[in-house]
Amino acid sequence: MTAVQISRADGILTVQDMGRPGHLAEGLSRGGAMDRCALLEAAALLGVNAPCAAIEMAGAGGEFSVTAPTRIALTGAPMSATLDQEPLQWNASHLVLPGQKLRIGGARAGVYGYLTPAGGIATDPWLGSRAAHLNIGIGRTLAPGDSLPVGDDPVPERPAHGFVPDARFEGGTFRVIDGPHTALFSDEVLEAFYTTAFRRGARGNRQGIQLDADARFTSAHAKGLASDLIGPGDVQMTGDGVPYILMSECQTVGGYPRIGTVLPSDLPLVAQAAPGVILQPRRISLEEAIATIRSEAELLRDLAGRCAPLVRDPATIRDLLSYQLVSGVTCGDDLERV
Repeated sequence: MTAVQISRADGILTVQDMGRPGHLAEGLSRGGAMDRCALLEAAALLGVNAPCAAIEMAGAGGEFSVTAPTRIALTGAPMSATLDQEPLQWNASHLVLPGQKLRIGGARAGVYGYLTPAGGIATDPWLGSRAAHLNIGIGRTLAPGDSLPVGDDPVPERPAHGFVPDARFEGGTFRVIDGPHTALFSDEVLEAFYTTAFRRGARGNRQGIQLDADARFTSAHAKGLASDLIGPGDVQMTGDGVPYILMSECQTVGGYPRIGTVLPSDLPLVAQAAPGVILQPRRISLEEAIATIRSEAELLRDLAGRCAPLVRDPATIRDLLSYQLVSGVTCGDDLERV
């Protein structure tokens, strides 16, 4: 079986897919990729009909090779990438051959980059998913020397494709709907929260991300709340009024008050916010939120329509003169001799 081999790991590398939904009753949150949109983008670039397991690279990538010709997609936070020292376009698919060295550097913007083989990482699934869930000990971070099996490429003849992603790597506005505890906060606190331009705090991981501001957002009615179900996107207020947005590996129950819930479609923007980047909440109604809902199949279809065959820039082709660019060259006197 084809394998992706890791010879260097510079960031926090894990295998991630779309996670394990449906196990809250067993105390297991969904998990999966922090930027789910990046896996949909990879599927569109590779021409496959569903997202597959990828290598999630937090902060930086590393050095990789393959044991057989393998198509890959590079999506998510843009990172410098080279194949045998030749630059590769991000947000594009590429063919990697045995013996070639794929090097992926640090994130130029955002946090999480993704390396997705066309056949998907084919490690043994657990509860229907291959995703590492570090918070509860499912899987582990990847390390030099690891060799990851890759499934069969369903369309190996597909040429390289690229596309321009939606902007989500420099922060911005994220939408929030009211939650079960919104009414516990005074109108003054709610107004302050929604008019604050937060900085993505220094504290954050796959479990949650801190929003940092000079103000605090407390409620006199928050004490003694019974713990209940929580999930990705919930905005919890700690006892001292610091907001945290819960992410893919969050706990399944909690007792901190929740001022609202971030729309799932905006969580990739939150996940990709590097520390210090500005994040601005915007309150919307439930009706507005419902109107934005789209299935992953619809999103994948739209992304596929935005992909186009990749055209290489001649300025980046070092061995350009070795290619047969013209043929049938003559002295130019053909018609005269005829």
